[in-house]
Amino acid sequence: MSRIPRRKPSNKNKSAYKILSLPQKILLIFGLIVGTISMLPAVIVIFIGMLPTLTVLITDVKNTNKLVIVGGFNLSGVLIYIFNIANNFTVDHAFFLICNIFNLIIMFGSAAIGLIIYCELPNFFVFISKISAQKRLKTIDAKLEKLTEEWGTEIINKRSEKEN
Repeated sequence: MSRIPRRKPSNKNKSAYKILSLPQKILLIFGLIVGTISMLPAVIVIFIGMLPTLTVLITDVKNTNKLVIVGGFNLSGVLIYIFNIANNFTVDHAFFLICNIFNLIIMFGSAAIGLIIYCELPNFFVFISKISAQKRLKTIDAKLEKLTEEWGTEIINKRSEKEN
């Protein structure tokens, strides 16, 4: 019996991610906890303000374009208040900013503007291309009428009879 030689496994199949060891995982979790506690006012504002982006991330996993557009607009609305919290870096001020309904409207409204742009921008480009195509069609019709005035309708009729 002859055996079929097996190919050696290639390195292409191996994952590009390195698995962390237990001490590395513990150090990472400890660092995240310390960072969250030391930056707590900013974390509160970012977490509450970026909820629309988190919602898009959870509900529409495959659509990264939507996530980038909504997340970018949402981040622009939240950054205003992150800069505001840098002046008075207390948890009380963070909750004061979050409890103000107008601040939330700006944060969530910027995400809504991003979603509107994501949904309506393709329709806008379709509308523009339709207008452009209509203008080209009118130009072609005007040139065709000019040619029929110069050459007459007999040539066009003879040509269409030959094609049929």
